Amino acid sequence: MAEPIVKVSNVSKSYFRDSLEIPVLHDINLDIPEGQFLALMGPSGSGKTTLLNLVAGIDQPTAGNLIVAGEDISGLGDRELARWRSHHIGFIFQFYNLMPVLTAYENVELPLLLTGLSRKERREHVETALSIVGLGDRIKHYPRQLSGGQEQRVAIARAVVSDPTLILADEPTGDLDKVSAGEIMTLMSRLNKEFNKTIIMVTHDPRAAEHARVIRHLDKGDLI
Repeated sequence: MAEPIVKVSNVSKSYFRDSLEIPVLHDINLDIPEGQFLALMGPSGSGKTTLLNLVAGIDQPTAGNLIVAGEDISGLGDRELARWRSHHIGFIFQFYNLMPVLTAYENVELPLLLTGLSRKERREHVETALSIVGLGDRIKHYPRQLSGGQEQRVAIARAVVSDPTLILADEPTGDLDKVSAGEIMTLMSRLNKEFNKTIIMVTHDPRAAEHARVIRHLDKGDLI
Protein backbone atom coordinates (compact mmCIF):
# COMPACT_ATOMS: atom_id res chain seq x y z
CA MET A 1 0.00 0.00 0.00
CA ALA A 2 1.09 3.56 -0.69
CA GLU A 3 2.21 5.71 2.22
CA PRO A 4 -0.53 8.01 3.54
CA ILE A 5 -0.34 11.63 2.38
CA VAL A 6 -0.78 12.67 6.05
CA LYS A 7 0.60 10.59 8.93
CA VAL A 8 -0.01 11.95 12.43
CA SER A 9 1.86 9.87 15.02
CA ASN A 10 1.38 10.23 18.79
CA VAL A 11 0.84 13.97 18.46
CA SER A 12 0.00 16.04 21.52
CA LYS A 13 -0.34 19.80 21.75
CA SER A 14 -0.39 22.03 24.81
CA TYR A 15 -0.33 25.79 25.17
CA PHE A 16 1.39 27.48 28.07
CA ARG A 17 0.23 30.52 29.99
CA ASP A 18 3.11 31.41 32.28
CA SER A 19 3.62 28.15 34.24
CA LEU A 20 0.12 26.83 33.48
CA GLU A 21 -0.07 24.06 30.86
CA ILE A 22 -3.31 23.91 28.85
CA PRO A 23 -3.54 20.56 27.00
CA VAL A 24 -5.46 20.73 23.68
CA LEU A 25 -4.67 17.46 21.86
CA HIS A 26 -3.78 14.11 23.44
CA ASP A 27 -1.75 11.42 21.64
CA ILE A 28 -3.43 11.76 18.23
CA ASN A 29 -2.81 9.07 15.60
CA LEU A 30 -4.30 9.57 12.14
CA ASP A 31 -3.43 8.32 8.64
CA ILE A 32 -5.02 10.01 5.63
CA PRO A 33 -4.56 8.43 2.19
CA GLU A 34 -4.17 10.50 -0.97
CA GLY A 35 -7.53 11.48 -2.45
CA GLN A 36 -9.38 11.30 0.86
CA PHE A 37 -12.07 13.82 1.89
CA LEU A 38 -12.04 13.85 5.70
CA ALA A 39 -14.38 15.87 7.92
CA LEU A 40 -13.25 16.62 11.47
CA MET A 41 -16.19 17.28 13.77
CA GLY A 42 -16.53 18.06 17.46
CA PRO A 43 -17.68 20.72 19.90
CA SER A 44 -15.94 24.08 20.23
CA GLY A 45 -12.65 23.72 22.06
CA SER A 46 -12.20 20.06 21.09
CA GLY A 47 -8.96 20.77 19.18
CA LYS A 48 -10.21 20.56 15.55
CA THR A 49 -8.62 23.78 14.31
CA THR A 50 -5.45 23.09 16.31
CA LEU A 51 -5.05 19.73 14.53
CA LEU A 52 -5.69 21.40 11.16
CA ASN A 53 -3.05 24.04 11.92
CA LEU A 54 -0.54 21.34 12.90
CA VAL A 55 -1.09 19.51 9.58
CA ALA A 56 -0.65 22.86 7.78
CA GLY A 57 2.63 23.56 9.55
CA ILE A 58 1.15 26.75 11.00
CA ASP A 59 1.69 25.41 14.52
CA GLN A 60 4.13 22.89 16.00
CA PRO A 61 3.27 19.84 18.16
CA THR A 62 4.38 19.61 21.76
CA ALA A 63 5.10 15.90 21.20
CA GLY A 64 4.89 13.43 18.32
CA ASN A 65 5.51 13.61 14.60
CA LEU A 66 3.66 14.76 11.49
CA ILE A 67 4.70 13.51 8.07
CA VAL A 68 2.78 15.46 5.43
CA ALA A 69 3.39 15.13 1.68
CA GLY A 70 6.50 13.04 2.40
CA GLU A 71 8.09 15.59 4.76
CA ASP A 72 8.54 15.37 8.52
CA ILE A 73 7.27 18.89 9.16
CA SER A 74 7.62 18.68 12.94
CA GLY A 75 11.36 19.25 12.49
CA LEU A 76 11.29 22.15 10.01
CA GLY A 77 12.18 25.76 10.79
CA ASP A 78 9.94 28.73 9.99
CA ARG A 79 11.53 29.53 6.63
CA GLU A 80 11.48 25.88 5.53
CA LEU A 81 7.85 25.57 6.64
CA ALA A 82 6.84 28.65 4.66
CA ARG A 83 8.46 27.23 1.52
CA TRP A 84 6.89 23.81 2.15
CA ARG A 85 3.41 25.33 2.67
CA SER A 86 3.63 27.31 -0.58
CA HIS A 87 4.09 24.03 -2.47
CA HIS A 88 1.73 21.72 -0.61
CA ILE A 89 -1.05 23.54 1.28
CA GLY A 90 -4.14 25.38 0.08
CA PHE A 91 -6.09 26.90 2.99
CA ILE A 92 -9.78 27.87 2.99
CA PHE A 93 -10.99 30.04 5.88
CA GLN A 94 -14.47 30.64 7.32
CA PHE A 95 -14.34 34.39 6.66
CA TYR A 96 -12.68 34.17 3.20
CA ASN A 97 -9.66 36.41 4.13
CA LEU A 98 -9.78 38.19 0.77
CA MET A 99 -7.98 41.51 0.26
CA PRO A 100 -10.77 44.08 -0.22
CA VAL A 101 -8.65 46.38 -2.41
CA LEU A 102 -7.84 43.57 -4.88
CA THR A 103 -10.05 42.12 -7.61
CA ALA A 104 -11.03 38.46 -7.70
CA TYR A 105 -8.21 37.89 -10.21
CA GLU A 106 -5.62 39.66 -8.03
CA ASN A 107 -6.71 37.81 -4.87
CA VAL A 108 -6.35 34.44 -6.59
CA GLU A 109 -3.00 35.44 -8.10
CA LEU A 110 -1.46 36.29 -4.70
CA PRO A 111 0.02 32.83 -3.90
CA LEU A 112 1.59 32.68 -7.37
CA LEU A 113 3.58 35.87 -6.81
CA LEU A 114 5.89 33.80 -4.57
CA THR A 115 6.66 31.39 -7.42
CA GLY A 116 8.86 31.67 -10.47
CA LEU A 117 5.93 31.64 -12.88
CA SER A 118 5.81 34.24 -15.65
CA ARG A 119 2.93 36.71 -15.87
CA LYS A 120 1.42 34.70 -18.73
CA GLU A 121 1.67 31.44 -16.74
CA ARG A 122 0.11 33.11 -13.69
CA ARG A 123 -2.78 34.35 -15.81
CA GLU A 124 -3.41 30.85 -17.18
CA HIS A 125 -3.43 29.40 -13.64
CA VAL A 126 -5.74 32.12 -12.27
CA GLU A 127 -8.22 31.92 -15.14
CA THR A 128 -8.34 28.12 -14.83
CA ALA A 129 -8.94 28.29 -11.06
CA LEU A 130 -11.70 30.89 -11.38
CA SER A 131 -13.29 28.87 -14.17
CA ILE A 132 -13.30 25.73 -11.99
CA VAL A 133 -15.21 27.58 -9.24
CA GLY A 134 -17.64 29.09 -11.76
CA LEU A 135 -16.45 32.70 -11.54
CA GLY A 136 -14.75 33.19 -14.90
CA ASP A 137 -17.10 36.15 -15.52
CA ARG A 138 -16.30 37.86 -12.18
CA ILE A 139 -12.58 38.23 -12.76
CA LYS A 140 -12.53 42.04 -12.35
CA HIS A 141 -15.00 42.23 -9.46
CA TYR A 142 -13.91 43.33 -5.98
CA PRO A 143 -15.01 41.37 -2.88
CA ARG A 144 -17.61 44.06 -2.01
CA GLN A 145 -19.28 43.40 -5.38
CA LEU A 146 -19.67 39.67 -4.67
CA SER A 147 -22.05 37.66 -2.49
CA GLY A 148 -20.70 35.67 0.45
CA GLY A 149 -20.88 32.46 -1.56
CA GLN A 150 -18.99 34.06 -4.44
CA GLU A 151 -16.33 35.40 -2.06
CA GLN A 152 -15.82 31.88 -0.71
CA ARG A 153 -15.52 30.62 -4.30
CA VAL A 154 -12.76 33.16 -4.89
CA ALA A 155 -11.08 31.93 -1.70
CA ILE A 156 -11.31 28.34 -2.95
CA ALA A 157 -9.83 29.37 -6.31
CA ARG A 158 -6.96 31.01 -4.40
CA ALA A 159 -6.46 27.80 -2.42
CA VAL A 160 -6.24 25.59 -5.52
CA VAL A 161 -4.46 27.94 -7.96
CA SER A 162 -1.01 26.55 -7.12
CA ASP A 163 -2.27 22.93 -7.41
CA PRO A 164 -1.48 22.08 -3.76
CA THR A 165 -1.09 18.57 -2.42
CA LEU A 166 -3.65 19.21 0.35
CA ILE A 167 -6.68 21.45 0.75
CA LEU A 168 -7.35 22.36 4.38
CA ALA A 169 -10.71 24.00 5.11
CA ASP A 170 -11.65 25.52 8.48
CA GLU A 171 -15.46 25.89 8.71
CA PRO A 172 -15.75 26.79 5.00
CA THR A 173 -19.57 27.12 5.22
CA GLY A 174 -19.73 28.70 8.68
CA ASP A 175 -20.54 32.21 7.40
CA LEU A 176 -22.91 31.19 4.57
CA ASP A 177 -26.64 30.70 4.19
CA LYS A 178 -27.98 27.19 3.54
CA VAL A 179 -28.12 27.53 -0.26
CA SER A 180 -24.63 29.02 -0.60
CA ALA A 181 -23.24 26.45 1.84
CA GLY A 182 -24.67 23.63 -0.28
CA GLU A 183 -23.10 25.10 -3.43
CA ILE A 184 -19.70 25.39 -1.73
CA MET A 185 -19.84 21.79 -0.51
CA THR A 186 -20.84 20.56 -3.98
CA LEU A 187 -17.80 22.39 -5.34
CA MET A 188 -15.52 20.84 -2.72
CA SER A 189 -16.87 17.38 -3.52
CA ARG A 190 -16.09 18.04 -7.17
CA LEU A 191 -12.51 19.04 -6.32
CA ASN A 192 -12.17 15.75 -4.45
CA LYS A 193 -13.82 13.46 -7.00
CA GLU A 194 -12.84 15.03 -10.34
CA PHE A 195 -9.43 16.46 -9.44
CA ASN A 196 -8.51 13.89 -6.77
CA LYS A 197 -7.72 16.61 -4.24
CA THR A 198 -7.08 15.44 -0.69
CA ILE A 199 -9.26 17.55 1.61
CA ILE A 200 -9.34 17.89 5.39
CA MET A 201 -12.29 19.95 6.58
CA VAL A 202 -13.17 21.16 10.06
CA THR A 203 -16.91 21.70 10.43
CA HIS A 204 -19.74 21.96 12.96
CA ASP A 205 -22.31 21.42 10.22
CA PRO A 206 -23.57 17.82 9.77
CA ARG A 207 -24.90 18.75 6.29
CA ALA A 208 -21.41 19.84 5.24
CA ALA A 209 -19.84 16.72 6.77
CA GLU A 210 -22.14 14.50 4.68
CA HIS A 211 -20.12 15.48 1.60
CA ALA A 212 -16.96 13.97 3.09
CA ARG A 213 -15.99 10.35 2.56
CA VAL A 214 -14.85 9.87 6.16
CA ILE A 215 -15.98 11.64 9.34
CA ARG A 216 -13.87 11.64 12.51
CA HIS A 217 -14.79 13.25 15.83
CA LEU A 218 -12.61 15.08 18.31
CA ASP A 219 -13.77 15.39 21.90
CA LYS A 220 -11.74 17.25 24.53
CA GLY A 221 -8.55 16.64 22.57
CA ASP A 222 -9.11 12.95 21.90
CA LEU A 223 -9.74 11.54 18.42
CA ILE A 224 -12.70 9.19 18.57
